[in-house]
Amino acid sequence: MKRTRSWVPAFVVSMLAVGAGGWFLQQGAAAQESASYRARLLQEVQELVAERYVEPISESELNRMAIDGMLRELDDPYSVFIGADEADDLELTTTGNYGGLGIRIQEVGDWVTVMGILPGTPAERQGIATGDRIYEVEGESARGWTADDAVEHLRGPAGASVRLSVLRPGVRQPIELTVVREEIHVEPVVAFMVEDGIGFVRLETFSANARAELESAIDGLRAEGARGLVFDLRANPGGLLDEGVAVSDLFLPRGAEIVETRSRIEDQNFSFQARTDDAFPGLPIVVLVDRFSASASEIVAGALQDHDRAAVVGDTTFGKGSVQTLYQLPGGHHLKLTTAGWYTPSGRSINRPRDAEYRLVEADVGGEGAPAVPPDTFRTEAGRTVHGGGGIEPDLVVEEPLSERERELVVALSDAALTLNQLAVQFAGSWGGSHPDLERDFEVTPAMRDAFLALLREQGVKIDRGLYDDVRSIVDPVIASQLANYAFGETERLRRSQEGDPQVSAAVRLLRDAETPEQLLSLVGEASRVSAGAGESSLREAAGTSR
Repeated sequence: MKRTRSWVPAFVVSMLAVGAGGWFLQQGAAAQESASYRARLLQEVQELVAERYVEPISESELNRMAIDGMLRELDDPYSVFIGADEADDLELTTTGNYGGLGIRIQEVGDWVTVMGILPGTPAERQGIATGDRIYEVEGESARGWTADDAVEHLRGPAGASVRLSVLRPGVRQPIELTVVREEIHVEPVVAFMVEDGIGFVRLETFSANARAELESAIDGLRAEGARGLVFDLRANPGGLLDEGVAVSDLFLPRGAEIVETRSRIEDQNFSFQARTDDAFPGLPIVVLVDRFSASASEIVAGALQDHDRAAVVGDTTFGKGSVQTLYQLPGGHHLKLTTAGWYTPSGRSINRPRDAEYRLVEADVGGEGAPAVPPDTFRTEAGRTVHGGGGIEPDLVVEEPLSERERELVVALSDAALTLNQLAVQFAGSWGGSHPDLERDFEVTPAMRDAFLALLREQGVKIDRGLYDDVRSIVDPVIASQLANYAFGETERLRRSQEGDPQVSAAVRLLRDAETPEQLLSLVGEASRVSAGAGESSLREAAGTSR
C-alpha cells in the first residue's frame, strides 16, 4: 500500500575441505538452504583465507573486503559502506563546503568519471575536464573504485597537493596532474537578466536552503521585470531529496504530486505532494537539462514536465532515480543502501539501467552513442506524450555538434593534454592583471585574440592562424567568460558564458513569444515537430539558434 505525505523532511584449486574437518562434505542439500549453513559457509571461507592465504590479511581487512564485495555484486554504485573514518564526507551535501578539487564525480563502468567542474576551483585551473576518468591517485590505480573511494583519496587538507592522472577521450596516454586542494564552497544560485523581460537562474546543487535561495533570486528577477524564466539545471548532480521536492513545490499548485517512491519496504512507499501554492503563477519557464543533470534535478524537471508547468529543453538527463537510506551501524560506521526508486507523477521511472547509463556518458565524451528512446510512453496532465525508461527526455532536444574545424581545435588541444577553458583561465589572470580598467561590457578585441593565440602556441598547441580564425565562435565566448570572472566575479562569468549558448538561445527565443505557460508549450511543440521532420539544421532554425 502506498502512503501519502507532504515533503516535510524526515529523514579453485580443489583440495576439498582439507583442514576444515570435512564439514562442507557432510552437509545435505536441504541443510545447504538454511541460514545457519550459509553463515557457517561464509565463516569457513573467511577462516581459511585468514589462516592459509599466501599473504597475511587481518580479520578487520577481511571483514571490510566481504562487505565491499557483497555491495559491489549489487552493481549499484550508490549502495556503499561508509567507515567511521569516512563519516566526515557525509557533510558535503548538507553544508556545501569541503576541502578538495572542485569536481563532481560518478562511477561509470570501471572508472570514476568527472561529471562536472565547479568554476573558480583548482580543477578548473588545472584543466580537468568533464568526461575525464580518474586513472590513478598518488600512483594507486583507481580502476574499480567507487565514487566514495575517490572522494576519500582526493579530499584532504586545504593547501595540500594531490597527484593524479586522468584518462581523456582522444588522448592516448594518461594526463598527469598535481592539484593543490582548496576549501570549496558551492554557491547554489546565480541569477541575472538575459535580456529585457527574460531572467536566467542557475541552480548548482540541491544543498540545504536551495529552495529559499532560489525563491529569493527569482523574486529579484521579477522585480527587474522578468516575465519569463530560464531555469538552468544542466550538470546539476542533485543533492538533498527534500530540497528537490521543495524546489518543485515552488512552481506547482498545492496538492500536486511531485514524485513517488516505490519500494518493497512498506514504509518507504510515498507520494510527495506540494504543500504550498505556486509561488510564480502564470510565469512561463524553460528548464534546461543535459546528460549530467541527475537525481533531484530530474525530480524537478520530471514534475514540472508532467504537470505541463514548464518546457524542458536540452538533452536527456542522466537517469539517477533511486533512493538511498543511510543506516547507522555499530562503531560509528554507516551503510548507504538503495531502497527505493523514484517515479514522476505520470508514472515514469527516472532510473536508467546501468548499461544504458554507461553508454549515455560515453556518448557525451565521444563514445558509442546513447541508447535509443524506449517505446513506453506516458501522458502529462494535459495529455502530451512523454517517454519513460530512464532519465527525463526534453520536450525539445537542442544539440550543437562541433563543426569540422572546431573538431580540429579539440584534437590539437587534446594532443597537448590541455583544455580551452584551462588556457582561458590562465589568459584571464595575465590579461586582466595588466588591464585593470576593463569595463563590464567589454568585447573580445583582436589584441586579446592575438595574445590568446600566442599563449596556445607557447603551451604546445599546434594551431595555425587560419584554423584559429575559423573557430572564433567557440574561442571568443571562453575568453570573454573567464576575463569577466577575473574582473567582475562568478555572475558575470556565467552571464558571458551563456552568450551564443544554443540551449539558452533556444529558451530565450521561445520565451520572447510566450506570455503564458500554455503558449510556451504550444511553441515548443511546434519547434519539436519541425525539427523531427526536417533534421538538425531545421532544429536550430526552429529553436532560434545560430553560430
